[in-house]
Amino acid sequence: MRAILLPGRAILRVSGEEATRFLNGIVTSSVDKLAPGEAAFSALLTPQGKIVADFFVVAVPEDEGGGFVLDVPVALADELLKKLNLYKLRARIEIAMRPDLTIAAAIDTEPSEALGLAFPDPRHSGLGWRIVMPVEGATEALKSAGMKLEDEKLWQGRRIVLGIPEGGKDFIYGDTFPHEADMDALKGIDFHKGCFIGQEVVSRVERRDAGPRKRIVPVAFESAPAAGAEISAGDKPAGFMGSSAGRLGLAMLRLDRVEEALQAGGEVRAGGMSLTLLKPDWMPFDVPGAKADIF
Repeated sequence: MRAILLPGRAILRVSGEEATRFLNGIVTSSVDKLAPGEAAFSALLTPQGKIVADFFVVAVPEDEGGGFVLDVPVALADELLKKLNLYKLRARIEIAMRPDLTIAAAIDTEPSEALGLAFPDPRHSGLGWRIVMPVEGATEALKSAGMKLEDEKLWQGRRIVLGIPEGGKDFIYGDTFPHEADMDALKGIDFHKGCFIGQEVVSRVERRDAGPRKRIVPVAFESAPAAGAEISAGDKPAGFMGSSAGRLGLAMLRLDRVEEALQAGGEVRAGGMSLTLLKPDWMPFDVPGAKADIF
């Protein structure tokens, strides 16, 4: 059994009698359908439909206080707290940072309930479980539960091999629509729920016959281009490189330009390297020129 502490995550707690109504009215997933201990991948958007922050919303059992915890990137925690308080208005809720809690990932087996509030990663089963647990004594608790602690690079490598984007590495917060970050394919948007902030724009993209022009897709190469390197499709700019592990990486791409270039016999390149596009089995959209699924 292996576990990885994720210090790049922070915990916010949303509690109170109107916590469900409040969150469900502003985030992209349906949190009102969550059973105790269940989690949803979700996001808060701008009114223009771009991602302010993506996170996991976890329903806390009533005997532990009820409400929700949000597993969020630590770099966005303060800003998200401010945004939630801005939208709070007169709702009977409490929103607080919980620096006494941290996140760990368990990638081989379901972790013991004694460690904390554990939930399967709702994006992909290959990402294992996440555990909301006390910061103090976290390392010792994981070891006592029979888990071998691994470096975070192991978890990041697994994420990249599975083709799962991460904000700040593979897309830019405040400048990316949910479809572009594949949130629609990773169960991060409920298109059948009531209104949420930015819903009109997201719904319009969903209804578009051609779909979004940009997507994050996995790519293969001989040597990894630098993160942020510009990608060209034929003679046109087509996107940029994100994170990588070994000979695999993630790229934000204009798929229409990729398709045009490939049909004309051109290549997709970044940092002098030729890129081969890949398509994981969880991707429901077409990836131009994608090679056989290796995932």
